[in-house]
Amino acid sequence: MADEVAPPPLLTRGFVALGVADLAYFISVGVAIHTLPLYATGPVGSDEAGAGLAFGAFGVTALVCRPIAGRLSDVHGRKPLLVFGALLAAAGMLMLPYVDTLVGVVAIRLLQGVAEASFFVAGFALLADLAPPERLGEALSYNSLGLYLGIAFGPPLGEVVVEQWGYTEAWWVAGVLAVAAAVIIRWVPDVPGEGGDGHGKLIHRPGIPASLGFFASLAAISGFLAFASLWSEDVGLDNTSLALVVYGVVIVACRIVFAKVPDRVPSLPLATGSLVAIAAGLGVLVGWQTEAGLLTGVVVMAVGVTFSTPAFFSAIFATASPAERGAAAGTASAFIDLGLGFGPIVLGLVARQQDLSWAFGVGCAIALVGAAWTALLATRRRSVLSP
Repeated sequence: MADEVAPPPLLTRGFVALGVADLAYFISVGVAIHTLPLYATGPVGSDEAGAGLAFGAFGVTALVCRPIAGRLSDVHGRKPLLVFGALLAAAGMLMLPYVDTLVGVVAIRLLQGVAEASFFVAGFALLADLAPPERLGEALSYNSLGLYLGIAFGPPLGEVVVEQWGYTEAWWVAGVLAVAAAVIIRWVPDVPGEGGDGHGKLIHRPGIPASLGFFASLAAISGFLAFASLWSEDVGLDNTSLALVVYGVVIVACRIVFAKVPDRVPSLPLATGSLVAIAAGLGVLVGWQTEAGLLTGVVVMAVGVTFSTPAFFSAIFATASPAERGAAAGTASAFIDLGLGFGPIVLGLVARQQDLSWAFGVGCAIALVGAAWTALLATRRRSVLSP
């Protein structure tokens, strides 16, 4: 019997360093996720709609800059954009303590959208460069641990700092973490794209259909993330960061345990299932408005989100050559910005007119529409591949 060929290595020094840099960056983001809605409705003196606007405003500039960042990373390399994005994010965090109006907060969030576009797009393109093609789904699962560990530990860190010292200190902690991410990037190799200049376009059109499904998942889940702290107060949960901790921990655990699933299950059917789970979790929140209902719904949503990013990005990167990965990541992540901006703003407006339960109901509907669209794409792809 012939010896089986060992799979190419994944956990290289560069891969690990990129993951650690992501961890530092997204812990900074996690501090902001918890602190920003409370800061907007507290010291700034705004309401829930204002908090949603502040939370989602970065999506406007990020949306515009993602395709540009993708193209720049294809031409000039990934590392310069990673460092620039981390340092600009830090600058925004360090400026937030010195503004006390909603207009000022939104202006800084718009600036942080440029940072988010640069860091996120270059990071995903570099990840695809570093990972063996046959282990891309696994690489996405492991790499995303930085994001979800950040969501798990950033909010309680922000809560502790705010309670012990204040909002100013919380924003300073977030800024220092973003600077640390920029420093760690020096240990990540910059692997150039292969195969020339790609198609030379800012928008990677073959990735748009799957990106629409990804948009639905992000719109639904970001609406929950934006108002998780306020909903926790509404249902009587004293620890307002607990739901976000549970959300992050469940995703991290599932990403580790099921890391190889996205390479073994077709990407679009897996993405469809993830959207159904997100919708189900939001449905639990609406139908069971207690502490137990909140945490149960969070667990169900987290299981869905476990597979959404690896599944959708695998589907999108499958449409791109190595020299087009930056453009593909830029296009896909532009839809992330649309989702992250659309969800909090629209759900915030619904909450202003009705209440948060209605807002989460709208989020559930968005996820179900996304699931139907992604299932249609999967059916079409099967029909194309069938002889």
